[in-house]
Amino acid sequence: MSVETRNRRGVIETVNAAIKTHGASRAELIPILLEVNEELGYLPGEAFEEISRQLKEPKSQILSVASFYSMLSTRPRGRHIVQFCENAPCHVVGGREVWETLQSELNLKPHETSMDGKWTLTTTSCIGLCAMGPVVLIDDDIYGSVEPGRIPEILARYS
Repeated sequence: MSVETRNRRGVIETVNAAIKTHGASRAELIPILLEVNEELGYLPGEAFEEISRQLKEPKSQILSVASFYSMLSTRPRGRHIVQFCENAPCHVVGGREVWETLQSELNLKPHETSMDGKWTLTTTSCIGLCAMGPVVLIDDDIYGSVEPGRIPEILARYS
């Protein structure tokens, strides 16, 4: 059996498990996508095809939902997801310098994943912590009132 066939089977098994847990209805699309994304690290094309087939929804609608939410990805991501709030309140209190430092320290441009698969750098709209800006979210960890000089120390916490 080829690697491609094994990978496809793994995707289908993951989709089947998510649909079994949540049910094969359009109302459960987001929980299904979240579970598949978490299990596989992203949503590959085969997942969209299988979800479309089982939910009897157009693949384009499923892709549209998946591309709307920043917590879902259609491309492989790194082990650690670094999200930077790009809204005005964070920008006004020094966000641009923090953003530039993140890019420099990680040697990544926006929405890139490092070659070693450790980091993915993204921006996000609002994290909801405007009073603590600039805000950086790494995986599930929130860092507020971040100054550029703290970035190396913060990143060093993640192996």
